[in-house]
Amino acid sequence: MVGRAIALAIALGTTPVAAQQVDPWTEAVISVENIQQSAQLFREVGNWRITHKGKVTRAELDHWKLPAKATATFERLCAPDTDTGCIRFVSFKGVKQRPIRLATRAWDTGGIYSIMVRSDDVPALFDAAIRLGWWAESEPIRFTFGQSDLRNVVLTGPHGINLAVYERLSPPFDAFPVGRISQAFNSMRMVKSRSIARDFYANRLGFQALFDSAFEPADPAPSNFGIPVNYTPQIKRAAAALQPVAGETGRVEVMQIDGFTGRDVSSHASPPNLGILSVRYPVRDLAAYRALIEQRGVAIAYERRSVRLAGIGTTDLFAVRDFDGSITEFYALPNAKGKKP
Repeated sequence: MVGRAIALAIALGTTPVAAQQVDPWTEAVISVENIQQSAQLFREVGNWRITHKGKVTRAELDHWKLPAKATATFERLCAPDTDTGCIRFVSFKGVKQRPIRLATRAWDTGGIYSIMVRSDDVPALFDAAIRLGWWAESEPIRFTFGQSDLRNVVLTGPHGINLAVYERLSPPFDAFPVGRISQAFNSMRMVKSRSIARDFYANRLGFQALFDSAFEPADPAPSNFGIPVNYTPQIKRAAAALQPVAGETGRVEVMQIDGFTGRDVSSHASPPNLGILSVRYPVRDLAAYRALIEQRGVAIAYERRSVRLAGIGTTDLFAVRDFDGSITEFYALPNAKGKKP
């Protein structure tokens, strides 16, 4: 989301094609070098639990088009009292890697910039994260978004993996349990063109618009994206958030930062590179949804049948890329196929 106050959200007026087929995303896939190091903040501070762990199946590695010598292990972690908005940390071996967003700033485009969570105490989480070796674009800031009074910080972990944390001070948030680190509910992608990215998710994937706005503060103000304070009135941050069905989870957010010339790292946004690889959406009728989006010009980047995903089940899945290289995956609900997770 955009720092400080944002103008009222603007409805896109598009007709969603996915609302009856796609559910909110259930997990993010993050490629890391050391699972224990990357998951430590979630486990020790957020009390997230390991739901599944072990070796990544050959079928999933083949889905990612990795060579036969590649292997991987994983741990799937979920926040307390939920089994959605989880994170699957994957550590690949036997294959060359580099960070997806190596030495980047927020205005560099390509790849998934951050995973978003909520917290009941952002300052306390910030202090705990710094003690564990995480960093941040800024100290926590406070701003208003619509009718909400918020605190926010963007934490940076190993290999530039960002965790954007929001604390809603008012009105009270009760859509799902929060705690120190809640389930993940959104993923941010930095894009060259908000309008092109918005069109991809709205008119091609069929997601509904939550908000669509452009804003720069009238006066200099702290920025959660590392923009120098004296530049914040000049640097426009244009963002749109979309989701397959209305609610507080399963969102994708695209942001265009105008005024600074950044790099494009989209060519590196592929497995097994280090960083946030994808978010995974369950689909009730995968074949029908795939046919629909292919008719709308969406190319399939990765695909595989009968992939065993611990915590999900044996399923068919495919992945697409947006125009900035970010990957979104869709998988068939195992129960909808008559299979048990």
